[in-house]
Amino acid sequence: MKKNTSVYELDGMPPLKHALPLGMQHILAMFAGNVAPLIIIANAIKLPIEEKTFLIQCAMFIAGVSTLIQVYGAGPIGSRLPIVQGTSFGFLPTCIAIAGKYGFAGVLGASFMGGFFEMILGAFLKPLRKYFPSVVTGTVLLSIGLSLLPTGIKYFAGGVGAKDFGSPSNLLLGTIVLVTILFFKQFTKGITSMSSILIGLVVGYIVAIPMGKINFSTVAQAGWFEFPMPFKYGMEFHVDAIVAMLLMYLVTAVETVGDISGVTMGGANREATDKELAGGVMADGLASSLAAIFNVLPNTSYSQNVGIIALTGIMSRFVVGIGAGFLILAGLFPKVGTVVALMPASVLGGAAIVMFAMIAVSGMNLITKEKLVGRNSVIVAVAMGLGFGLGSVPEALAYFPESVKMIFGGSGIVVTGIIALALNIILPADEEKVVVGNNAKAA
Repeated sequence: MKKNTSVYELDGMPPLKHALPLGMQHILAMFAGNVAPLIIIANAIKLPIEEKTFLIQCAMFIAGVSTLIQVYGAGPIGSRLPIVQGTSFGFLPTCIAIAGKYGFAGVLGASFMGGFFEMILGAFLKPLRKYFPSVVTGTVLLSIGLSLLPTGIKYFAGGVGAKDFGSPSNLLLGTIVLVTILFFKQFTKGITSMSSILIGLVVGYIVAIPMGKINFSTVAQAGWFEFPMPFKYGMEFHVDAIVAMLLMYLVTAVETVGDISGVTMGGANREATDKELAGGVMADGLASSLAAIFNVLPNTSYSQNVGIIALTGIMSRFVVGIGAGFLILAGLFPKVGTVVALMPASVLGGAAIVMFAMIAVSGMNLITKEKLVGRNSVIVAVAMGLGFGLGSVPEALAYFPESVKMIFGGSGIVVTGIIALALNIILPADEEKVVVGNNAKAA
């Protein structure tokens, strides 16, 4: 039997000369986002530099392990789709609030318990699937893509907090990456077209060196080999911290459903199966509990990697598995991870803009599987109007408690998902009309 080497097939195993650059493309796209939440919370609780380095190492290692679980599965756990896992930005406000009250151990304890809660959600997702038709999951996916676009622009301009944010040099660097990606994607064929994002990132990285945007001195300071130590900070369990975290796990479960739908729709032009959705959400939960054991914030599916698949159509699990192997190596060999971590934000931004926008396009494709009229148009309009609107203007919730603002006034994905789900259940189905003679009558 001939070996399937197609990169466009789920079980395709392309040769390493193709799989390696395509796998690296995925990892480079998520690398900065994977470590940034750990750096932010480390700064918030004033951890020393060596502790930050350790947390980055843990983030790389557990992201690789979690990705392998998601890609290849373990029993009913795992979507068995080319989905990359990594540290979630969505949990950051809640984690910082918990850390301020209970310390990092309180964060890890709440994260650990929340992971099991999400696994339970995943186990019961199949009977709930009827409540998630394409108009609901597509609306959530569209919301995810649109909510990520400001993040992409911020990276493009140099990254939030950068002294030269919005400088011509940052915008030029991001533009070089964007143009490079478009050129190789649209005007070349074969491996160069499929690796367009990787090529864009590499070109941007190289151009950034003479611009003085990369300082390799930190590579010399990084160690050669070190295994991430589990339970280094311990765990504490506090009811209020756990409850706050559970609400965020509800949100990430909805996002994961949207990401899985984005992968199957963008890469295979089909909706996700019940088994893929349930397994993917359970893998999210297991990954988050494992992350807590290894001192890391909750893990989730990465939307930017969904954007890569939507852009390239490459569905090979083997490709993403290769990328996961690199993540694990980066976690074991700090110098390797440090070299990649030095990538300037504007380089990543040039690629992120395309990837995030493609997520929104995948959402549009799902939504328009049926005609966007009547009931469906109302669901999308109200869910996006309130959800994306509140996400863009969180000050509208100024008089509500901090917990409410934190959950509903962030990206708007939560509000969008809840409203789309509720309206899909509440609104009656459109009456079909048939033409009889010259008169249109309800069927």
